Amino acid sequence: MGTNVKRALIVVLALLCLTSQIVAQDAGEPETGTPDVAAVELGPIQKILQENSELILESSRRTIQPAIDAVANSGLEAAPSVLSTWAAREMYQRLSDGLFFAAEETGDDIFTLTDFDTGETVGEVSDDDLDQVKPNSGIRGLIATALVRFQLNDPDPDTRREALQSLERNANADLLEPLRESIVLEDDPEIKARKERLEKLITISYGSDPEVRIAAIEAMSGDLGVDVRAALNPLLTTRLRAFEGAVPESANVAEILRPGSEELSREEAYALVGGEPLLTDAQLRGALADNIVDGAVAGIPVAALSDPARRVDAYEALEDAGAVPQGATQADVDAALEGVTFAAVFDQPNPAITEAAQEALTGIETRVGFFQIFDVSLDALSLASIYFLAAIGLAITFGVMGVINMAHGEFIMMGAYTGYVVQQVIPNHTASILVAIPLAFAVTFAAGVLLERLVIRWLYNRPLETLLATFGISIALQQLAKNIFGTQARPLTSPDWLGGAVVINDVVSIATVRIGIFVLALVFLGVFLFIMKRTRLGLETRAVTQNPGMAGAMGINPGRVNMLTFGLGSGIAGIAGVAIGLYAQVTSELGQAYIVQSFMTVVVGGVGNIWGTLLGAGLIGILQKGIEWFNPSNTLAAQTYMIIFIIIFIQFRPRGIIALKGRAAGD
Repeated sequence: MGTNVKRALIVVLALLCLTSQIVAQDAGEPETGTPDVAAVELGPIQKILQENSELILESSRRTIQPAIDAVANSGLEAAPSVLSTWAAREMYQRLSDGLFFAAEETGDDIFTLTDFDTGETVGEVSDDDLDQVKPNSGIRGLIATALVRFQLNDPDPDTRREALQSLERNANADLLEPLRESIVLEDDPEIKARKERLEKLITISYGSDPEVRIAAIEAMSGDLGVDVRAALNPLLTTRLRAFEGAVPESANVAEILRPGSEELSREEAYALVGGEPLLTDAQLRGALADNIVDGAVAGIPVAALSDPARRVDAYEALEDAGAVPQGATQADVDAALEGVTFAAVFDQPNPAITEAAQEALTGIETRVGFFQIFDVSLDALSLASIYFLAAIGLAITFGVMGVINMAHGEFIMMGAYTGYVVQQVIPNHTASILVAIPLAFAVTFAAGVLLERLVIRWLYNRPLETLLATFGISIALQQLAKNIFGTQARPLTSPDWLGGAVVINDVVSIATVRIGIFVLALVFLGVFLFIMKRTRLGLETRAVTQNPGMAGAMGINPGRVNMLTFGLGSGIAGIAGVAIGLYAQVTSELGQAYIVQSFMTVVVGGVGNIWGTLLGAGLIGILQKGIEWFNPSNTLAAQTYMIIFIIIFIQFRPRGIIALKGRAAGD
């Protein structure tokens, strides 16, 4: 027995020694379960994460806000990095010690850990020792809101601009205070202006102080931005409500509605009141027809059912018997609607806010309407300059010479293709356009002279034969262009300085290339006037136009004048082709899209008169754009209405706006 006691004492002593060694090892030696990870001393941001560890791991939108606020309001340099990593789902907890790290997978199931406080790599672990923090979309939204405070005050202006863009897309009430705080610290005038504007927009939508919201609405009432209207419109949304008796004073009423009016049908009003399903007359008749027994319905003879009241009695009897479902008749509807007031009530309960929003929107809509008219006028002016360029050559050949040249559109097409070919040779778009304009004039001038010498000169004073001949030449030139360039549209690229647009505000803008065409039209108006008023060719042309016989008797060669005049008109058409090709695809049919408008411009303005051509182009441009504005979905209708107008116009002024005396006038 004594021996057994000694043995037991020896075993106990051995166990005590072993236990003390283990305790000493735990107290004085580092954890060896993760040999690749260096020991990490808790930094200030890590301490905050540890204090909120349960909330972070729970990942509940209802409880997470204190943890986000603890990080965001810590004032620590690492706070933005922690929030960004958290939102990107790149934050992990190490299971062995519960610490949080930014982790990146660098191998098969191996992650490299980065300490938030120091920003240094602290080692590698396998994914078995990591638990990924996975915030849902709601939590990521809360984190993004917290991040705004740092991004709006970031030293990098580009980061601040990106933050503003994010706010503009996803504004909410929580972002208002951080935005206001950042405005005070902003030193960039452009960014500060954007912040102040955005602050007003968010205040309009989410501000808590009614007076501040009204002040923001009034401050933005002159702004035509779409985002301003998008902020104001929700303040004026309404919903239909039914009130027993009078409308309470607490309701912000937009309009009192009467059942049976255009705004509120009886059926809609009854649906608001609720009750049994409304029974239509067709349903009532159908139910009665299905329950005819021995020539009667519920004891009422069929012959008596021609009376609406008797039909209702019969249906109610069937209801009582359970033969048909319960349904409300028109009499039931009248009873249900009696004493009920219906109103469209603003969702915004504050009348002062809705009144301010309504006044602001009314003013904005008035200004938008004015600027829309201005924008349409600019479009019309731009279109008129294009028609003028296309028609100025025709005004010479048709107006001065009396030649109906149906191939005029093909000279426009030839000019556009000349510009395209030049761009294939000269890659610089600015240089290519400067070369293409005189070259297009030369090519089409030569083509016009050739056409006049070979065909037109034999057909003067024979308009029908001239029309048919030039129409055939038009088809031949189109086919020739298809054979050379193919049927695929060819781009004529404008220079970069013509590729943008002049934006006046959110309503009015005009493409720079159209401004360039307008300037070009003015230039050629001046060139044409100079030629006609200050050169010998112009003098001879005017003489031949007024009286070809007398001009010939005075030594002027009418044939030579006609040839050069036709060439001049064709050359200007080529320049018009280069201008048109800058914004329209160049195809063999390009000229056909402008030949009708060119003839209409010349006829409406006055045959043979350059000022008449200018007025005609302006009238047709305004007319077409005006019709398209009223009927934007149907451009074909605009063309049709325009032609009808011109037909009516020439009935009253057959010689156009400015009539020309001389050969072109038939004298």
